[in-house]
Amino acid sequence: MSLVQRLEVRQGQALVMTPQLLQAIKLLQLSQLDLAAYVEAELERNPLLERAEPELPAAGETSEPTTHQDESQADGFEAPEPDSWLSTELNASRGEIEGDFDTPLDNVFPDETPVQAREAGGGDMLSLTPPPYGSSGGSFDGEAPDFEATLTAETSLRDHLASQLDLATRDPAERLIGGFLIDAVDEAGYLREGVEGVAERLGADPALVTRMLSVVQSFDPPGIAARDLAECLAIQLRERDRFDPAMQALVSRLDLIAKRDFAALRRLCGVDDEDLVDMLGEIRRLDPKPGRAFGSSAVEVLIPDVFVRAAPDGSWLVELNGEALPRVLVNQSYYARVVRGASAEGDKAFLSEALQNANWLTRSLEQRARTILKVATEIVRQQDGFFVHGVTHLRPLNLKTVAEAIGMHESTVSRVTSNKAIGTSRGTLEMKYFFTAAIPGAAGMAAHSSEAVRHRIKQLVDGETPADVLSDDALVQKLRSEGVDIARRTVAKYRESLRIPSSIERRREHFAHGSAHHAALALR
Repeated sequence: MSLVQRLEVRQGQALVMTPQLLQAIKLLQLSQLDLAAYVEAELERNPLLERAEPELPAAGETSEPTTHQDESQADGFEAPEPDSWLSTELNASRGEIEGDFDTPLDNVFPDETPVQAREAGGGDMLSLTPPPYGSSGGSFDGEAPDFEATLTAETSLRDHLASQLDLATRDPAERLIGGFLIDAVDEAGYLREGVEGVAERLGADPALVTRMLSVVQSFDPPGIAARDLAECLAIQLRERDRFDPAMQALVSRLDLIAKRDFAALRRLCGVDDEDLVDMLGEIRRLDPKPGRAFGSSAVEVLIPDVFVRAAPDGSWLVELNGEALPRVLVNQSYYARVVRGASAEGDKAFLSEALQNANWLTRSLEQRARTILKVATEIVRQQDGFFVHGVTHLRPLNLKTVAEAIGMHESTVSRVTSNKAIGTSRGTLEMKYFFTAAIPGAAGMAAHSSEAVRHRIKQLVDGETPADVLSDDALVQKLRSEGVDIARRTVAKYRESLRIPSSIERRREHFAHGSAHHAALALR
């Protein structure tokens, strides 16, 4: 066998990942916030891109209200001028004006001219005087309100606790330790560092740190700076003067509360069923996270990328959310004007690259919008029963089914459905919500959606009676009677995902509530 070197020419196809293609793929999977940040960065980087602003009426055009006013005046009707009551009622008495407007003259808004009543020449005349310079409720010219006087800043948890520390002690060492403890409190209101660690880091006496921790724990909100849940609940119960020996024993065994072992709790606390139910109700009314009222992060609302609404003919209309789509334009005239004045080759190359990137960005945004609309339309078509009847009619659906229906690759559909939402009459839902696994049907029946089966399990548990608590095996039998072929371990997994306790724990809870109810009837 001999080795020979030779040259050959072969023709083949290969996918070349150009920067423009990478950009289009990247834009496809971005969420609204990430896309807005990306477009904002491109607007700052590329001088040929500009934001599309809404069209305003021309300078010479007359607004519609003005046209109606001119027509009414032409017909002989004189429209009242703004604030005409200020000029026409000057000779009226103060009582007549207050009776006509059903409010005292002192009750004015910040943006209105204050009316000051005074007697002039012995009569009951009203004098209209402008507000003095620099007065509250107006700006320097006295026309616009002083909005800065109405602005408020959100108080953080640290600032709220620090303001109370300033009133609690003046000792520099205690203020230093208290401030360090406040800084160690997390957003939920718990102290995540031990007393020994704080004393070692500050070089302070552990007894002084413990005493300052007690001071901080006495601050508002109750339960702040606790080291665990039991201490947090104990602080709040002490605040309510309800931390008696029975409640102390109950708080010390939160694991039994989680297991709903009410018999063990009754023996531990030495109380009957009625008292135990009252104690558990009081525990539930406490706040396990006292610091969440001062959350530093704003709640992000899920904004839909696509809206779905019913059409008059019974079909569904799918449309993009125009307010969520960034609008950018390529300034071709600016490019033509600048490129004529560019003499250096580097400047021309920069402008040419900027124009190419701007065109690719606008095309990528348009392609992204069309792809999202195409995928969303197919999802609505596949899940028509959900939009009509609800979650019980949710069908099994995967990425491959949608990709084959619209002629795209599964990876493209996966990118489109990531971080996207659909606004429906049943709420705003993520696109991924409509893709659920299939559970086979019993006796050759059609497959069922896992989300629909999970919803059915919750309905069965909510409808059970204290005398007939459904176990996992009983749930399996009921589901199979409805045509769902499901295993017991799958039912247990769905039940745990719904945070539904086991049948033993639910039976204990029903028994505890029933015993308390019978005890209350016996006392009557």
